[in-house]
Amino acid sequence: MNIDYSVYLVTQRYNYTEDEFLNIIEEAILGGVTLLELRERNSNAQDFYDMAHKVKKITDKYDIPFMLNDRLDIALSLDCAGVHLEPGDLSYDVARDILGEDKIIGVSALSYESALQSQQKGADYLSVGAIVKTPTKPDCTVIPRSDLDLIKENITIPRVAVGGLNKDNISEVVHKYNFDGVAVVSSIMYADDPKQTASLFNKLVNE
Repeated sequence: MNIDYSVYLVTQRYNYTEDEFLNIIEEAILGGVTLLELRERNSNAQDFYDMAHKVKKITDKYDIPFMLNDRLDIALSLDCAGVHLEPGDLSYDVARDILGEDKIIGVSALSYESALQSQQKGADYLSVGAIVKTPTKPDCTVIPRSDLDLIKENITIPRVAVGGLNKDNISEVVHKYNFDGVAVVSSIMYADDPKQTASLFNKLVNE
């Protein structure tokens, strides 16, 4: 599957109503989001499934690959594009055994060593960061610039930068370290105009 990683939206519910949340997702896709991941850390299984079902209707409408954070069972049930695994989730090997070879599996890389290990195992892409401190994960560890240099030189699978990225730093980070795209949360989910913001991010990544 040929994936465009330019603008990878990872959702966050905040205090939005369901209609507000779904509208932000659709507007962001219309603006230039190329890949979407639903992350529902505080939802039970049924609520996650119900929301994933509604979001997938939107992503299917615009032919945008739809990923789930961690929930392999729901991803299989809804025939999603794949899953993204963070530290503490199922291991890549187990996830691949369950999902098979046709689904996308992305893995969070917090260091060069973890990036290299995930690449060797067969991950389809890496989410690399945090690049800078982020309000979404205030306790996150910022990846050393020396590790970013090593990842740039030695990791050949697609890589998206994540963590504290906004219109002021996206272009520099992407082009300095040759990222394939950026993964963003609050910069779009909290934007006054998600469509315009997504459009700007897409332009900055691809300029």
